Amino acid sequence: FGLAILTKSDLILRDLDLLKSINKKAKCVVQITLTTYDEELCKILEPNVCTTKRRFEVLKIFRDNGIPTVVWFCPILPFINDTEENMRGILSYCFEAQVKGILCFNMGVTLRDGDREYFYAALDRNFPGVNKKYIEKFGLAYSCVSDNSPALMQVFHTECEKHGVMHDVGQIFKYMNTLEEKDEQLTLM
Repeated sequence: FGLAILTKSDLILRDLDLLKSINKKAKCVVQITLTTYDEELCKILEPNVCTTKRRFEVLKIFRDNGIPTVVWFCPILPFINDTEENMRGILSYCFEAQVKGILCFNMGVTLRDGDREYFYAALDRNFPGVNKKYIEKFGLAYSCVSDNSPALMQVFHTECEKHGVMHDVGQIFKYMNTLEEKDEQLTLM
């Protein structure tokens, strides 16, 4: 059986030997979420996980151990990290770590009832005035897509193509769900 696992934590390195063993016999794909290139912003947006730079180091460790990786480039928060500079920083990490694919559904965030209230309270604490922008722009919408999304998505797709990194969502999920044949012959003993 293969494995695809998603994390934001460097604690996954505790299982490196197990993941290498799985990858040797089947396929193991480690997926890591990257949200912002800015380390200080990362500490605000994701206070209880390791920073982006540490996750980048983890991606390189998996690369060096022959385990394919996929990055989830999300969420991208309108008015906060929806910039070309942020996207290019994340992409540079991905390309250097030689990730297999980058999942990006859009430059935005989804807000369910309940999540929205928590998110708006966090905006008030960390980004005074941004809450008002969200309410004016998105109201109670589930999908909050950045005005910068069309331009950013164009750069995203162009850069991924240029670097030979999968970026089509369907193609990436197909890759993760396809178990390739390994050259190892099983014995009865």
